[in-house]
Amino acid sequence: MNILVLNCGSSSIKYQLLEMSTDPKLVAKGIVEKIGLPTSAFTHVPTGKDKVSMEIYIPNHTVGINLILKALINQEHGVISSLEEINAVGHRVAHGGEFFSESTLINSEVLKKIRLCSELAPLHNPANIKGIETIAEVLPKVPQAAVFDTSFHQSLPEKAYIYGIPYEYYENLSVRRYGFHGTSHKYVAEKACKILGWNINEKKIITCHLGNGSSIAAIDGGKSVDTSMGFTPVAGLVMGTRCGDLDAGALLYISEKENLSVQQANDFINKKSGIAGISGVTSDFRELHAAIGKGNERAKLALDVFCYNVKKYIGAYAAALNGVDLIILTGGIGENDFYVREQSCSGLEYLGVKFDAELNKTIRGVDRVISQTDSKTTVMTVTTNEELVIATDTMQLVLKK
Repeated sequence: MNILVLNCGSSSIKYQLLEMSTDPKLVAKGIVEKIGLPTSAFTHVPTGKDKVSMEIYIPNHTVGINLILKALINQEHGVISSLEEINAVGHRVAHGGEFFSESTLINSEVLKKIRLCSELAPLHNPANIKGIETIAEVLPKVPQAAVFDTSFHQSLPEKAYIYGIPYEYYENLSVRRYGFHGTSHKYVAEKACKILGWNINEKKIITCHLGNGSSIAAIDGGKSVDTSMGFTPVAGLVMGTRCGDLDAGALLYISEKENLSVQQANDFINKKSGIAGISGVTSDFRELHAAIGKGNERAKLALDVFCYNVKKYIGAYAAALNGVDLIILTGGIGENDFYVREQSCSGLEYLGVKFDAELNKTIRGVDRVISQTDSKTTVMTVTTNEELVIATDTMQLVLKK
């Protein structure tokens, strides 16, 4: 079964075509970037063939998706002979609100609820909807599934998701903690337990998804019970360009002093803060390390703040879980940055962590235990694959149909 996975962002479309079997295979992947801008571009990477890159004006998501479909069946760099070989399409949908606690096949009622959640994710859900509607037009007979960033965290208890504001804002405007990166947190927790031969239903796990967007989740018996992102993905850890946890009073103070509009304040906390804002150099951790190597003290401060944030949340979630059996580091940074892993796990001996610093330095982009053999709490780096989760959920839903 061939599953096309689409991740439609506000100005981009990432995609993968996967051949799903007992051993799933990546057939092609790529990205449409800077939609609506003069500098928009398209990159298509077919497995076993040369990469195709082009700068081409892409005015909207519909044009972008049609570009992807044409690339997949192109005589030179295509990977399938016709669009009829696409058996289903799985969409990453940013926000499912309180409607969806699991992935679902898309019909008119589901699409209506996704649309209702657009107010909660105004940059992403409308783009997700465009992707769904375009596929419905071009491939009307192909089943589509929605896999939600928020659904895994719908198991949070009320005490973990209610904010300290008048309760009617939850009742009337649905303002609460939702959490994101759910597909990644669920995937790596299950994958790690399978590798270790553990029953996830018996374990307390802290998953750290560390990338340009970062979040941490507390997982008890396979269910998310707390997570660092909140009503939006800006909360929690300091991230690439997002501020993370910030005193709302500080934001109001800055907004008043700088005469910021609501949109400017939104850009401030989402696009101009975080690692980029502290360092004044970059949000890319590779460039950050290079700047530190040249003696940039603010770059060093930004890295220290990030690692301290991760360690602080691990400690908080160990308290929420009443202990921890497994700490997982994943995402682009968690899988590849040995320094961040080491600093984030330093000083956790009170939790039973015996970190293997020497082994950790040799690990990059693999699934591996990086704690010592006699460590009471296991620490692992686990590679995530959100596209595979989406494809797997889509396939299972189609087969149950």
